[in-house]
Amino acid sequence: MSEESGKSSYDCDICKESFFEESKFNQHKQISTGEKPYHCTICGKSLSDKSNFARHKRIHTGEKPYHCSICGKSFSNDGHLAQHKCTHTGERPYPCDICGEKPFHCDVCGKSFSENCSLTQHKRIHTGEKPYRCSICGKSFTNDSHLIRHIRIHTGEKPYHCDICGKSFSDDSSLTKHKHIYTGRLTRHKLIHLGEKLYHCDICGKSFSQTGNLTRCKRIHTGEQPYDCDVCGKSFSEKGILMTHKLIHTGVKPYHCDICSKSFSQKHQLIKLKCIGYAKDP
Repeated sequence: MSEESGKSSYDCDICKESFFEESKFNQHKQISTGEKPYHCTICGKSLSDKSNFARHKRIHTGEKPYHCSICGKSFSNDGHLAQHKCTHTGERPYPCDICGEKPFHCDVCGKSFSENCSLTQHKRIHTGEKPYRCSICGKSFTNDSHLIRHIRIHTGEKPYHCDICGKSFSDDSSLTKHKHIYTGRLTRHKLIHLGEKLYHCDICGKSFSQTGNLTRCKRIHTGEQPYDCDVCGKSFSEKGILMTHKLIHTGVKPYHCDICSKSFSQKHQLIKLKCIGYAKDP
C-alpha cells in the first residue's frame, strides 16, 4: 500500500494497477489469481466476487429486488435499475469519449483517455501483457471483462436475455446483434407501407424497398446462379427455385388440381393444366 495525494492506494503486484478502495482491490486480486471462493450449489459454478455471486444466484431464483420508484419495474441488480432510471429522468451519465476531457495520455502512440484504468488497459496493446488468466484452460487476456466473457464458454452461463423471444446469450454484444433481427424486420416491413425504396440497382436504376429484391434484380443482369443442385448439377439464381427444382428428383408432387385430382411437382404445370381446362369450357 502506497501514499498518493494524501490517499492510501492498493497496488496489484501482478498488473501494477492501483485502487483506492480495499474491496475493489480484493475483487481485482481474485480475478487476477483465478481464485473463486464462492460456489453455486445449484449449477456448480464458482465465482471470484461476492456481489457477482449474489447476482448469479438470481438467475436461478428469478429474484428482482431492485424496483423502479417511478414505474414499478423490477431488476435483478442495481446497475440495471440505475440504467433504467435514466429513461425517466433523461440523464446521460456516460460522457462522450470524443469531446470529453482526456487527461491520461499514452506515451507510445499519443492516444488519450478520460480514466487512468482505460490507459492502463490500452498500454497492454503495445506491451502484449495479458495479466488475466483463465484457470480452466490457461488462456490469457488483456482485461478482466474479456476473461469474464471467455469463462462463460466453459460454464455455459448466458446471463443476457432477449425480452422479445426469451433467447439467452453469454455476452451483451451477441444480444444486441440478435435484437437487430427484430428491428431490421420491422424497418423493412415499414418501408413496404411507406412506399420507400432505398435500395437502388446500379445497373438498371430500378429501386426496391428490400435488399433481397435488389439482389435478385442484380442476378438477372450478371447471370449469377449461386445455388447448385447436388443431384444433377443445375444452377439457379434463387434458393426457392432450387428447392422447387429438387422436387423433380424426389418425386414429390405438392401441387394438386382440384378439378381432376392430378398432381405435379412444379406449380407452373398445374397452372398450365388449369388454363387448358378453362379454355375448353363452353
